[in-house]
Amino acid sequence: MNDGRQDFSAKGARTLDVMRAIRRKIANRALGPGDRLPSIRNFAKTMQVSPSTVVEAYDRLAADGVIRAKRGSGFYVSTTALPPLALAEDLPQTERAVDPFWVSRQSLDADPATVKPGCGWLPADWMPQEDLRRALRSVSRGEGAVLSDYGSTRGSIALRRLLMGRFADEGIGISPEQLMLAGSGTQAVDLVCRCLLRPGDTVLVDDPCYFNFRALLRAHQVKVVGVPYTRSGPDITSFQATLAAERPRLYLTNSALHNPTGATLSANTAHRLLNEAAAHDLIIVEDDIFADFEPEPSIRLAALDGLNRVIRIGSFSKTLSASVRCGYIAARPDWIADLVDLQVATSFGGPSPVAAQMISGVLASGSYRKHMEGLRRRLAGARQKAIDNLHSIGIEPWLMPRGGFYLWCQLPDGCDSADVARASLAQGVVLAPGNVFSVSQTATGFMRFNVAHCDDPIVTDVLQQSLERCAPSSR
Repeated sequence: MNDGRQDFSAKGARTLDVMRAIRRKIANRALGPGDRLPSIRNFAKTMQVSPSTVVEAYDRLAADGVIRAKRGSGFYVSTTALPPLALAEDLPQTERAVDPFWVSRQSLDADPATVKPGCGWLPADWMPQEDLRRALRSVSRGEGAVLSDYGSTRGSIALRRLLMGRFADEGIGISPEQLMLAGSGTQAVDLVCRCLLRPGDTVLVDDPCYFNFRALLRAHQVKVVGVPYTRSGPDITSFQATLAAERPRLYLTNSALHNPTGATLSANTAHRLLNEAAAHDLIIVEDDIFADFEPEPSIRLAALDGLNRVIRIGSFSKTLSASVRCGYIAARPDWIADLVDLQVATSFGGPSPVAAQMISGVLASGSYRKHMEGLRRRLAGARQKAIDNLHSIGIEPWLMPRGGFYLWCQLPDGCDSADVARASLAQGVVLAPGNVFSVSQTATGFMRFNVAHCDDPIVTDVLQQSLERCAPSSR
């Protein structure tokens, strides 16, 4: 005989299920403070329970202060149920280690008021915003397919034709089968790594190198080996010894305006590097993202090699927009065929047609050349001003770059750049300490500065205070 206790227990369990479902929505931020809960009738259907069960669950959540009732309107998430997202999740994680992700975390998640001489992009008002708006309006008036369809597997034909013309200007004859677009320069590097590397392979990088190379390669579970970088390129003696000892599969580098040092590869070093690569069956990935900042083009590995064992990667995120992202890969036809298939498998198609068409619109208009001429002039002035300001507090450039927006600088003797970066971050200034770029962790006394973000007087003031606080004599 059923005395009703089993039914009562089942109803109580269903009530708890409804309460848990609402709490999960709040914890996952599907419902935020002030949001209206689903109506009792609709949520009862969703949960496959009676409306009275939902009423009881809502009443109990209201008693707990999780939600509140508004007469004649429904139930709403309490404003105290969960801290606002900006406070709970978006603050920079300042206590984490100063590793290859450190600068990215601090720069990308920083409050808009934070000064970022350690970041890797130009200020928004330095970019051709009117040209981008014009290109966006043109896209919005164009074919509806551009706004709603997937991109083709190799990307926009118009942009690829423009890129082929740029390669021709360098003396590189490239066929359509040797070029594809990607979602960004970073995605292009990732695709190449996915295609050519396996966990446990060895990859050669410059020391120092772009910190996100280190972060990305860590994700691919490969062995990363660094070669000292000089003012004319990688140290060839060390390069030769490392190839013989480690047998790396791939070498990842910048040729033009090397990141972070700003150095330029010499012709002699480039030829010797390619000879060694051929002798040891080494693939080279040449990230050419800073090429357009050069006043005059320097030597390129892809041009010397003819895209045989060199893969060229680039994008326009540094020169046009980090928001409208589109990268490219130029390589042997067989590698491109595999990379296209891989991009389809991981992204289902090429990059955003909207982004590709906007970029091709700016490039084709002729305004891009004028924009870059203006940028180079403006950066030359900013570079000299940054050098003067840094010199006044004992920080000196390792070399004078031919262009671009980076300065690789040496701090006063005994100063640890990681300590300086932490102290400066506490005062609202994001810096890029040397060892985030160094595989061997031998860049303790170096710092990379973005000259376009060094104009604010607070940079020099905070740096000076941090240097004094972190100097050996003050410890």
